[in-house]
Amino acid sequence: QVHPVESGGGLVQPGGSLRLSCAASGSIFSISAMGWYRQAPGKEREWVASINSGSTSYTSSVKGRFTISRDNAKNTVYLQMNNLKPEDTAVYYCYAIVTDQPYWGQGTQVTVSS
Repeated sequence: QVHPVESGGGLVQPGGSLRLSCAASGSIFSISAMGWYRQAPGKEREWVASINSGSTSYTSSVKGRFTISRDNAKNTVYLQMNNLKPEDTAVYYCYAIVTDQPYWGQGTQVTVSS
């Protein structure tokens, strides 16, 4: 099993930046892809970004504003979020894929508001 733990959420003004971190423990050698989903109040969970062997993907609404990266030595994936908008407000969940099985973190709240 793999246990992702997120950190770095908080309250930020529109146009501001935050960096989320997700540290994985457990059977980390088995992890293929890692990434982020988010869920806004009253909405379904939405995929945000992923990274797999250095290849990155993003949902269209965050392209050019968010950057996902991975530090294999620290077993950590990051989500740098710039130019944040109120519509980015959500609980952000990290996931790690091991043999096609997703393992989820507990989520971290990001609130973008003036």
